[in-house]
Amino acid sequence: MFSKGVFRLLLGFVFGFFGYIAVNQLIPINFGENKQIVSVVAALVLGAAGFYIEPVVGKWIGDFIGLFSRKVAQEMISQLRLPRIPSMRGEKVEKEKWVNPILVDTSALIDGRIADVIESGFVFGTIIIPDFILVELQHIADNADSLKRGRGRRGLEVLENIKKSDLIKTTVYDTGQISLKNIDDRLLRLGKSLKAKILTNDFNLNKIATVSGVKILNINELANAMKTTLLPGEEIEVKVIQEGKEKSQGVGYLPDGTMIVVENGASFVGNKISAKVSRVIQTVAGRMIFVQAK
Repeated sequence: MFSKGVFRLLLGFVFGFFGYIAVNQLIPINFGENKQIVSVVAALVLGAAGFYIEPVVGKWIGDFIGLFSRKVAQEMISQLRLPRIPSMRGEKVEKEKWVNPILVDTSALIDGRIADVIESGFVFGTIIIPDFILVELQHIADNADSLKRGRGRRGLEVLENIKKSDLIKTTVYDTGQISLKNIDDRLLRLGKSLKAKILTNDFNLNKIATVSGVKILNINELANAMKTTLLPGEEIEVKVIQEGKEKSQGVGYLPDGTMIVVENGASFVGNKISAKVSRVIQTVAGRMIFVQAK
C-alpha cells in the first residue's frame, strides 16, 4: 500500500512537471502576465491526472507482465512437450479420466527425489503441473544468484525426467493466472477444485493444507518413514566422525542419514565401533539414535 502511494505521488509529480514545462517552454502561445498562473494551473491539473491515472497505468503494466509470463509458460510447455489440460474457465474438463491426480509444487521439483520415487513405482496416476509453477520455476532458473539459478535448472531437469517416465502421466494445467503472487493459496484452491493431492516439501504449505483439508504427499515424511528402525538393546556398527554438542559425545550416521549419538564416544572419532542402542528420539528434523559403545 505504501509503495503504491509513493508511485502515485511520483506519477503525479512527473505529469505536473511536464505540464509546467509545456506551458513555459513548449507551447508557442503568449499568455502575457498570466503565464506563471497558467503554468501552475497546468501543473496542478496534469499532476492530479497523473495521481489518479495510476490504476490505469498499473493495469497496463500488469497486463504486459501477464502476457510476457504466458509467453514464457507456453514456450516452456512446447520445449518440454507436455500435454495441456484446459482451465475450468474454458472447455469442460473430464476429471473422471484422471487417475490419482497429484499437483506438484516447485519445492518438490527442485528437491528432485520425486523422480526416483516415481521410477520405483510408489507413485502412480497423473502428475499435474500448474502453469504458475512452471513460471515460478523458470523465474528461479533465471535468477542472478548462481545458487538459486542452479536449483531452478535442477527443477527443470527433474521435470524433464518425470515427463519421460512410462510409469506415470505428466501434464500441465492451464489456469491463466501465472503471476508469482499467492502461489500457495492458488495451489490449495486448485487442489480442492480438482480433488487432487499436493506433492511438496514446503513445511508451511504442509500445515496450511492439513487445516484446509487437502491431502499432502511430503517427500521428507516419506524419507523419514523409510529410515532404518532400531529398538533399544539392538547392536549396530557405526563410524564416529566427529564430536557431539555435549562433552564426551561422539556423532556418526547410518547410510540413510540417521544421526547416531555415541555416549562417551568422543575418544573414538575416526574409528568404527560396535555399540548398543540405548534410546531413540523422534524430532521434527528426523530420528536420533543414542548408543553406548561396547
